[in-house]
Amino acid sequence: MVAVATVAAWQLGGNDDGAAARPVSSTTVPPSTTAAATLPPLSPPYSEATRNENAKPGTVNWRLSNLGAAHDIEGYLNVTSAQAGDAVTLYANTVAPSFTIEAYRLGWYQGLGGRLVWTSPAVSGKVQKAATLIPATQTYEARWDPTTTFVVGKDWPAGSYLLKMIASTGQQRWVPLTVRNDASTAAYVVVSSVSTWQAYNHWGGCSLYDCGGGRGGRSKMVSFDRPYDVGGDGAAASANELPVVMRAEELNLDVTYMTSMDVHERPQLLQQHKAIISLGHDEYWSKSMVDGTQAARDAGVNLLFLGANAMYRQVRFEPSAVGADRHMVNYRSTADPIRLTDPSRTTVSFRDSPVNRPEARIIGEQYQCNPVRADGIVVEPDNWIWADAGVTAASHIEILVGSEYDQYIHGQGGPDNVEIVAHSPISCRGRPGYSDVTYYTAPSGAGVFATGTNYWVSKLQPPDFPNTAYNPIVVKATQNVLIAFGAGPAGKAHPSVPNWKALPGTGR
Repeated sequence: MVAVATVAAWQLGGNDDGAAARPVSSTTVPPSTTAAATLPPLSPPYSEATRNENAKPGTVNWRLSNLGAAHDIEGYLNVTSAQAGDAVTLYANTVAPSFTIEAYRLGWYQGLGGRLVWTSPAVSGKVQKAATLIPATQTYEARWDPTTTFVVGKDWPAGSYLLKMIASTGQQRWVPLTVRNDASTAAYVVVSSVSTWQAYNHWGGCSLYDCGGGRGGRSKMVSFDRPYDVGGDGAAASANELPVVMRAEELNLDVTYMTSMDVHERPQLLQQHKAIISLGHDEYWSKSMVDGTQAARDAGVNLLFLGANAMYRQVRFEPSAVGADRHMVNYRSTADPIRLTDPSRTTVSFRDSPVNRPEARIIGEQYQCNPVRADGIVVEPDNWIWADAGVTAASHIEILVGSEYDQYIHGQGGPDNVEIVAHSPISCRGRPGYSDVTYYTAPSGAGVFATGTNYWVSKLQPPDFPNTAYNPIVVKATQNVLIAFGAGPAGKAHPSVPNWKALPGTGR
């Protein structure tokens, strides 16, 4: 449960159920943050508004300190995102007589990660009914009475937010919310992977992966009308998303925020930006999301895929009693009834028939296997991506690869002009392979960067975070890509120079 990477891997344990495994710390290194005195002038892609916002006092109080039992306090919203002035409804269940809500915006904020923006008055608590099961699809949802409605304030800047529910008896939970601005033309848009969070959510009993308690089976449809389970993938996403938000705002970049549901419903908005940022585990996409992202790339918008296993499984959406697009369908087979009427939306993996749309066509490389754990190996130390990162040929980046990995293999659908800047040997389930950090330029001039590993984002954590996996090489490389991509189509300054034929394992 986290608005953007929000429940920290170092705060909540839990089974990832096939999600990206959480990395361990890298070797301790000196802190490396950007000093204000070294920042360039605040013209695009930099933002005075971002600098002013992050100069406000930060806090670590967005973190959870008392989880209590599983259902002591929990909740969900009727939306995944809202704009300033919108009314948002919270559905809450708690054993406490009352609770309050604290809204924290996530960002740099002196390296503390968040700022308190709003505190609600006390809200009366209520024990709501148990989860409702839709048997045909093994779908659980919380058909609760609305608890309270609040308005997103005009003084809430666009961003990733955590609503921290605090019971009068002390227990705490998060509810994520993205505050968006559909009119924004910011250089960067960060897309929170709420569809992937929901895929791994077990609340009520089942996720898109399995049903707990040894019952077998899995959901063919999951609902946004339920809280995130404690310790589940959605609730432990800080290793996958929050570090990117912090580093982008540390640099004072001109950045705004959307969710994957916003991309599904309004894909045309992607073309208002210069760079789209996909985060550490962004697996579940609809046809609309893919179509919109491909159209943006073909219009010159740069793409950053800062994880692995992105754009892998196709989903589609149906309405619930709460609103449109609240049920996410994923049969994972041609048994999906929509195959008979609209085969292109069949909920199989994108690369499979009848969709036949390998993700490498957009990302440049694509998912291969899970789990792995290995060092990253630099193969192009003079490439602009590694500028001033202190690497040489064959430099090792400690435990960069895991737990899922992507690889460029010619013939799997990726473009021919892919440049591989790290090529890291791995072994997964007894099969050798390579995890690749890739870059290519599209005919439009757009640059497409992909890390090929879920662990990349965790290396962006500040060095003083608990159990940090911080690595200054990854921080610098990410800064290089962000800054280049915020200037417009990156291929104009950095056309890709294909080198895959010189490397092993690429199908040359």
